[in-house]
Order: sequence, then structure tokens, then C-alpha cells
Amino acid sequence: MGKGKSTVELRAEHWSVRLQRRRPGSGEMASLQRLWGEWEIRLLLLSSLSLQVFLLFTGGLRKRNVATWLHFLLWIAYLLADSIAIYALGNLSQNQKFCPGVHDSPDMHLLVFWAPFLILHLGGQDTITAFAVEDNELWLRHFLSLVFQIALALYVYWKSRPSAAGLLAPRDPHVRLRRHQVRRAHLGAQVCQHEQPEELHADAPRPGPQLRQIHAGVPLQQGGWPARQYRHRPRAPARRQNRRPGGAHGVRRARRHGAPLLHTFRRLFVDLILSFQDRTDSLAFFRRLQRDQAYKVVEIELLLMYESLHSKSSIIHGPTGRYLRIFTLAAPVLSLLIFSTTDKGSYKPVDVAVSYVLLIGAIFLEIYAILLMAISPWSFADLRKQDKCLPVANSVFRAVRFFLPEARPRWSNQMAQYNLISYCLKDRTTRFTRVLEKLEWDYDVRVKTIWDGFWYTNHIDVSLVLKQLIFKQLKERTKSTADPRSYQRFGDHRGQGILQSKKCYHYQELGWSVEVEFDESIILWHIATDLCLFNKEQDDDRDQGDDQSNLGASSCCFCSCSEHAPSADESDLNDASLLPAASKEISNYMLFLLVMRPFMLTASIGQIRFGDTCAETKNFFLRSNEVRTARQGANELAAVKTDINPREVKGDRSKSVLFDACRLAEQLQRMEERKRWRLVAGVWVEMLCYAAGKCSGNFHAKQLSQGGELLTVVWLLMAHFGMGDQYRVEAGHARAKLIIEN
Repeated sequence: MGKGKSTVELRAEHWSVRLQRRRPGSGEMASLQRLWGEWEIRLLLLSSLSLQVFLLFTGGLRKRNVATWLHFLLWIAYLLADSIAIYALGNLSQNQKFCPGVHDSPDMHLLVFWAPFLILHLGGQDTITAFAVEDNELWLRHFLSLVFQIALALYVYWKSRPSAAGLLAPRDPHVRLRRHQVRRAHLGAQVCQHEQPEELHADAPRPGPQLRQIHAGVPLQQGGWPARQYRHRPRAPARRQNRRPGGAHGVRRARRHGAPLLHTFRRLFVDLILSFQDRTDSLAFFRRLQRDQAYKVVEIELLLMYESLHSKSSIIHGPTGRYLRIFTLAAPVLSLLIFSTTDKGSYKPVDVAVSYVLLIGAIFLEIYAILLMAISPWSFADLRKQDKCLPVANSVFRAVRFFLPEARPRWSNQMAQYNLISYCLKDRTTRFTRVLEKLEWDYDVRVKTIWDGFWYTNHIDVSLVLKQLIFKQLKERTKSTADPRSYQRFGDHRGQGILQSKKCYHYQELGWSVEVEFDESIILWHIATDLCLFNKEQDDDRDQGDDQSNLGASSCCFCSCSEHAPSADESDLNDASLLPAASKEISNYMLFLLVMRPFMLTASIGQIRFGDTCAETKNFFLRSNEVRTARQGANELAAVKTDINPREVKGDRSKSVLFDACRLAEQLQRMEERKRWRLVAGVWVEMLCYAAGKCSGNFHAKQLSQGGELLTVVWLLMAHFGMGDQYRVEAGHARAKLIIEN
């Protein structure tokens, strides 16, 4: 064995000899093994860098994307990134025992130089440090893995310590950043485990009044606490500017208030109760907002909460993180300068090229991460806090709006659609589906449900009509409600409020449909909405007399394609003709939550009830040979006679609600059309708000990494309007003393 051979060549020769001893005459396998031994460590390093680049660019896309293929690729890359880096570190340590002169080999210098890049890659990228919320609960395991990984890297240095000073490696700053990442993961674990970390406490500890103040005659309030004194300094009246409620000013206002509001409302994600003063402040602020401004504030809150749970934002946007960012950028830049001026005559050209790729890649990753940090709402809010930095904040905001238009939503802005009638017509029983059903029944594995969700679920954009419908109904409730307990009771309504309102009082006729269990009510109103919508389009067909265009319209009725729905401007959002499409969208979305996201609903036996209803619907369609399309199926269901209750014949063993849904649809058909659709839309909005308010904050946080849910947006809107169970209903007694200074 020649002394001038490199480490990788010696290791390849070693494995070649071993392979030839095992298999005499296998020359081709020996050459392949030798080739792999020469390129293994280089390919591992380049693969690790490629995965880091992929995660940096695509890690933040999932917060506004619901594509399954993207989440699958991110999941694979997230798992492979650490595995490849750890394997490469082990490969580096193994390479040393095949080198006879480990301290004198020029190739060992590069092995030592490459090791810190793997530590850098193990630190992860700013855009993704946890694929799911559950990953944060494994923070202790990640910490122990980090200790062993750093120990392995130090072992590589220790084995080659006489030559380690030959090259500068960017190691220490990245190790420190990785430690802060573990600290952030610890905080995320506390959020997921419903603990109360220090940042999420409702209020600071209150030790009570001081005895010195009592004896000194300090004015006390009724409860024994020192009275608050507010000093008012008159200010010159500000110059009034005519600004539109939306536009750049509205977005800038949303950015300015999004971060401070998150510090208060992030407690909702761990199911903490907010104070009465929090409710008053938020309600006063949101009452002044227009629709687009309110939704933009909620979007920014969702973005910041996602970054807090799944990225390094809680570290990099603090003072420590900013200083660490300077070091993490300076280290690879300094290493590149030193490496470029070092004599590289004893190194292989390919190894020199790999070293340059690693250095330039590390610098590129740091620069791109700094740009992401600069355009983040966190940075904008921090700059706005200081008057001297206000021009800088506005300049950054204008630059960001030029490259990234604010019209782009900060979450997916999509809602899933799942239709019962369409599913019953398209689902076919095959040998494969029977196997999936058996696995689901025998082993409680939801493989059949996942399969159905993949094939029969589609996503549509949340329309302006739907946003305005939700926002208007919530805002009207704040105007008609006086005491806090009424705000709290609104979250308990799932159709009762609109049925008992003065505008459309039909509680005696339809109240039975909303007093049943929530999952039963969802299926009832879902089928009834389909039948009413079909009947409406059938009436429109008779009026228009255009059979060809009617056929296209009816096919869109059940697929819920929002692109075929009439467009709505701010001026005509109150048009009743837009309500059927909005009702259909909420109906399909609520059924999707019931079937695919049952953990987000207070549904007791929703899966069983849905299965029984689908089975009865399929049998009903099979008995009629004319049912081929969703329109024909709805026509057959609409013709069902509701005089005799099927439960009187077959008993109550089956949980199907198909007959009751037909009876509900018949009662709705007796109403005037405009009034009917206002009622249906109002009931669906109340059901949506009820589901949002009853869902645990942990489940809302879980869906942030899946593109977000409309249910979470409605949940935050309700909280900002003071509705639901998240607030105390009574305020404490306090006194204040106002001092006016001239």
C-alpha cells in the first residue's frame, strides 16, 4: 500500500480486496465497489447540500399549499436530510482508519474541512425545523442526537488534530445556532403538550399591594390594589388623511397589528382563557376594520404562528438570533477567503471543486435566509416599534410589495369539498376496496377513508362571497349583542340563532334538524342543500329553456367548482343569487371535516352515521336503473314520499338520515326562494362557527403545516370579535386616576 494514496482510494482498495476474497472472479463488482468507495463521501456531501437547498426553498410553501405531492416530497426530504448528514459523519470517521499516515495525508485535511458543513446541515434551515407539530414533542430525542453528532464531529477533529489548523471551518456559530434550535423545539413541545411556557402565561405574577404603600397613604382601589394613575399629555391634532380602507395602507396596518395581536392570541392555541380586557381591546379594533383588512390580520397571525411552531423565527428574530446570523454568515465567507488563498496543489481537483461548492452553498443559504428574515412580518413589526426606524420599515414594505404582491394570501386560501351524492355514485366496490374496508374494520386503520379522500376530494379557493358572508354575520352579531354572556352563547348556536331570528322565524318547523347531534345535523343539511340547489337549477332551466347550457350548469352544481360561480364585487355581495353557491361550498366543506377531519368536530358517531347514510343512498340508487349522474340521483331523492317514516318499518338500528334529509328538503322547498337561501346560508355559517369554536386549539395548530383550514380562520375571527368560550365574561374592579398636564 503506497503511502501517497488518498484515504478514499485506500478504503476503496480495502473493500475491493475483501470483495475479491469473498467472490473470486467478480471483477465487475469489485470495480463498482471501488468506484463507489471513491465517490461515496463526495456524493453524500453534495446530496446533503442539495437537500438543504430544497428544504430552504420549499419548506415555507406548505403553509399556503395543500398539494399532497408537495407535502410528500417535503416529508421525504425532511427525513433524509438528517439521515444523510449523520451517515456522512460516520463515513468521515470510518475513512480515517484506512489511512496509514492520518496526520500527514493531504486528503485528511479536506475530510476535516468537510465535517463542519455536516454540522451546519444538521442545524436545519430557517424555513422548516419541524415537519409536524408532533415533532416538537421529541425535542429530548433531538437533543440527545445532537450531542452524539457533535461528539462524532469532534472525534474527527481529534483524530487529525495536528493538521486541523491548516484550514478554517465554520463550525462554532452553527453549533450554537443548533442549540438555540433545540431550545425552540422545547418551546414547541410545551405548546403541543398543553403546558404553559413562560411566553404564553396570561399575565405576569401579581404579588399584591405593598405594605409600605398602604401605610404611606397611597390611594387604593376597592380590592386593596394601588389605584392606577394615567397622565394625559395633550397632543397637537394630527393631520387627517383620506385613505382607502384597503390598499397599501390597509395591508401595512395589518402587518403592524398582526404581530402584537399574536402575542395575546397565541394563547388560544394551547386552550388558555383570555382576559376581559383582551376581549374589549380586540373587539374595539376589529369593529373598525373592513373585510379585507380583518382577513389580512388573521392571515398574518396564522403565518407568524406557523413560523413559531415550524421554523426558527422565535430565535432568529430575537437579539441573540441576529448576532448569531452575523457569525453564521461571516464564518463561511472567511473560510472561503482562506481556502481560496491556500495552496491546493496536493489536493485532487474534484475535491477542491466539492469544497468550493460546499462553501458557496453555505454562503448562499445564509444570504437567502437573511433576506427571508428581512421581509418577515416579525422584522416589520420590530422596526415599527422605533420611530427612528419608521422610514426604513416603510421602505422595506414597499420593496417587498414590489416583488411579492400582498394580494397573495399567507395561507392556502382553499377549502376542501366532499359531496355525499357524488361519492355514492362514483364509489365502486372492487376486490381492492374490500381489502381496504376489511383492514379498516378489523384493525382500525383508516386506509379506506384515506383512499376515498384522495380520489373524491377536491379543493377550491375561498370566494369573496363566502368571506363577506362570514364577516358580515359575525360583525352584525357584535352590533346586536350587548353583554359578554351573549357573545359566549353565540358560539353555542349551530342553526338555532338564525332559525329564531325575527327576519326568518322557522324554528317550530325546522328546529328539529338542528337539535339533533351535530354530525347528524351536518349530514341532514348537506343532503337537503343539494336537493334544494338542484331544484333551483331545475326551475332556472324551465325559465331559460336552454337545455344544453342547463346540462353544464347542473354538472357544476355537485362538483362545487368555484370558477363557475358568479363573481362578486364589494357592491353586490348582498345579492341573494350568490348565496346558493356559498351554501354549497360550506356544505361540502363541513362534510369533508366530518369524514376526513373528525378530530376537528364534536362528532360522536359521525363516521358510523355517514357510512350508514352512504350505504342506504347506494342501495337507493341501485334500485333505480336510471340514476347515472348526480342530477338524476338528486331527482330521485327529491321524489321520495315523506309521509311514512322508515324507522317505523326497519327500526332505529341503522343510523342513516337519508329519509330525514329528504323531509328537511321538502320543508325548505315550501319557502320563498330568496328567504330560503338566506336561511340555508345563515344556518351553515352558524354551523361553521360552532365547529370552529368547539375545536381544540392544538388541532388548529396542527393544520397550519397542511396549508391551514378555513375553520381556523373563522376561529380567530370569532375570537377577535369576542365570541366563544375563550374569554372571561366578567371584568375585575379597578379604579383609575387621571392627571391632565398642561
